Amino acid sequence: MKLYEHMAKDILAKAGIPIPKGRLVSSAQQAADACRELGPVAIKVQVLAGGRGKAGGIRFADTPEQAAAEAADLLGREIGGYKVERLLCEQKLSIDQEIYVGIAVDGAARAPVLIASMQGGVNIEEVPEKNIVRRNVGVTWGLFPYTAREVTRRMGLDPKLANRVVDIMLRLYRVFREKDAELVEINPLVVLTDGSIVAADARCNVDDDAMYRHRDLPQVVEGSELERKVKELGLSYVELDGDIAVMANGAGITMATLDIIQRYGGRPANFLDAGGGASVEPTAQALDILLATNPKAVLINIFGGITRCDDVARAIVQVKESRGLTAPLVIRLTGTNEKEGVAILEAEGIAAFSSMEDAAARVVALAGEAVS
Repeated sequence: MKLYEHMAKDILAKAGIPIPKGRLVSSAQQAADACRELGPVAIKVQVLAGGRGKAGGIRFADTPEQAAAEAADLLGREIGGYKVERLLCEQKLSIDQEIYVGIAVDGAARAPVLIASMQGGVNIEEVPEKNIVRRNVGVTWGLFPYTAREVTRRMGLDPKLANRVVDIMLRLYRVFREKDAELVEINPLVVLTDGSIVAADARCNVDDDAMYRHRDLPQVVEGSELERKVKELGLSYVELDGDIAVMANGAGITMATLDIIQRYGGRPANFLDAGGGASVEPTAQALDILLATNPKAVLINIFGGITRCDDVARAIVQVKESRGLTAPLVIRLTGTNEKEGVAILEAEGIAAFSSMEDAAARVVALAGEAVS
């Protein structure tokens, strides 16, 4: 579960990490009041997406009137696929230096990894690997002060700042462990012109499987309204920007389906993993939702293992009979009860392919895309 910036900062503040003074607002008037209280402010959209600065989601205001105008312009906008409903108004900082500090799960090492760089800020993804310091942390014993000091030395950090950065690293690791986080990061950790250090931005992603241990944390619901609706059916769904709706059974085959559609010149409209063993009713509901997005065509790609091809065929027929098929439908069925599934579809005048390539080429053609 991803936390909003203001939530992540609240956690850091409770751990003793300095954060800027700020207020969460949801209207232009509240932004003006915050500026009146704090002085010049940075106004930051609160969305669960990175790259807010590059997307125009961070503004600055020196007066309450300017803060109100900037807030009015930001509220209601869409940033990173999310509608802006709240803003964080923070004291504007006089920054002398930006540093990156983060702790994440290193899947290959099966251990946490401390990541740090002297080149923090909005372009951290573009920092050369040689300028990033990584140090795995033993799960049993945790992060020792000497390990953090070693990282600051490798960073080339000014010795006058090193002890304070080491203290923040240790506190950040404590947050990482106590909150069962997959990622905690401060980007940037800024050194101000007066020499103080502040977490100017923060992220905290908590492991979903550990949420039962953290009843005190706010429950953040991710995704669009449609994504949440499909998730309630027990299916995995992500909206994309294409026009060919996709449903498959399994993350791997769904990704392969998206790739092959693009290979033939098409643009997938979504990622929908129906999973293994999905019953007729949830499958029919998922297909009904896909058709409601008004795609140019729909591709259903089923490899029958746990999922039975005849169940999928019955779901398709159920949708056809209840509301009709509002877009061209292409089916690829292979595996468990394949013959039974194909027979059910053929009885309704629906053809099914056994080849994924043939199905992808057909759906792209039906959607009016160029086949290469």
